[in-house]
Amino acid sequence: MNFKVILASVKPDYTDRIVDAGKAAGATGATIIPARGTGIREAKTFFGLTLESQTDIVMFLLGSHLVKPVLEAIRIAGEFHKPGTGIAFVLPVDEVIGLESQLNAMSSGDT
Repeated sequence: MNFKVILASVKPDYTDRIVDAGKAAGATGATIIPARGTGIREAKTFFGLTLESQTDIVMFLLGSHLVKPVLEAIRIAGEFHKPGTGIAFVLPVDEVIGLESQLNAMSSGDT
């Protein structure tokens, strides 16, 4: 089976709805990584201290056939059409270990 990973950098207010939308579209789960980021716009400062906004990285490891429906679902749920709400992108995955039980379920049609 071919796998890909979707990485979505989103504001924490959107994390739960991104995960729920991804799961509704066929993802079996997600990994959430707290992060900080910087973008095109200057970071705000308060008395000389930089105020960086918190962000979450939501990671979905998926069979290739699920990428388009999951990406579309999280695009809508995360309101990615609005400036500053987040970004998502897809990367290829060359090898995977630790999914043996899920692979067995996928091949038997139990997922």
